[in-house]
Amino acid sequence: MKKLIIFAFIGLLAQLIDGALGMAYGVTSSSLLLAFSIAPAVASASVHLAEVVTTAASGVSHIKFGNVDKQTVYRLVIPGSIGAFLGATFLSNIPGNLAKPYVSLFLLLLGVYVLIRFLFKFRPSEEKKGISLSRKQSIPLGLIAGFADATGGGGWGPIATPVLLSKKGMSPRKVVGTVDTSEFAIAVSATLGFLISLGWEQVNWLWVAALMIGGIIAAPIAAWLVQKIHAQLMGVLVGGFIILVNARTLVTTWIDNAALYPYVYIGIAFIWIVAIVYTVSKITNYKAVNQLDINP
Repeated sequence: MKKLIIFAFIGLLAQLIDGALGMAYGVTSSSLLLAFSIAPAVASASVHLAEVVTTAASGVSHIKFGNVDKQTVYRLVIPGSIGAFLGATFLSNIPGNLAKPYVSLFLLLLGVYVLIRFLFKFRPSEEKKGISLSRKQSIPLGLIAGFADATGGGGWGPIATPVLLSKKGMSPRKVVGTVDTSEFAIAVSATLGFLISLGWEQVNWLWVAALMIGGIIAAPIAAWLVQKIHAQLMGVLVGGFIILVNARTLVTTWIDNAALYPYVYIGIAFIWIVAIVYTVSKITNYKAVNQLDINP
């Protein structure tokens, strides 16, 4: 019973992060499940089964709050579903960890770009209402992100969110809502692939149910938060989170001295906190100046 409560809390925490920042449900929950010595394929299968319900709840919540670009969702779900099914089916035969550091390096660089752009170059007037993603761009993005999601236990958000945010004028709120909503189809396809390759008997349904319950509770809260948080602050939060998550993969892969890990994480966290404080101060000053202009 104690483990089920912990899993429910894992589901709640993971969905709260994912629903607010557009990524990390799979990464967060899979990492924590692996800490309980659960096999990677079983952990990923359990997470994706839970995501079928949590992403549905998240998608409905984001649509309700107007956070979704439906055209982009339609363009992403087909290639994303194909990539997720293939990734889940061949997980046991593909060395996903081999490419992981290089994918993380690419994502970290994207995170740095997103952070800098929203920190120093953000202009409220340049925000677009929709997401300018063509069909030619959506196919490779969907295939790669879906495949990475299934093989790595999470990857749809960490890949799709920074790529969409790197486009000039993208609204963080729309990007997060769109990525979260499209993830439902990816979760369904990955789950089908896992059930075909692993079988139903490998899945602990109590663990899945606990993850689902936590995620369902968090989904509407996260969708509401996305609507309320300032676009510039959301961009800085997402950019910093991308850097922190992917830095962990790079550090553990390429640095042998584990004693250095805390210093790297503390350094990144410190820079991220400074960036957040600077952004909040900038937003507050901007609102104060506008208020003076309205009421001279």
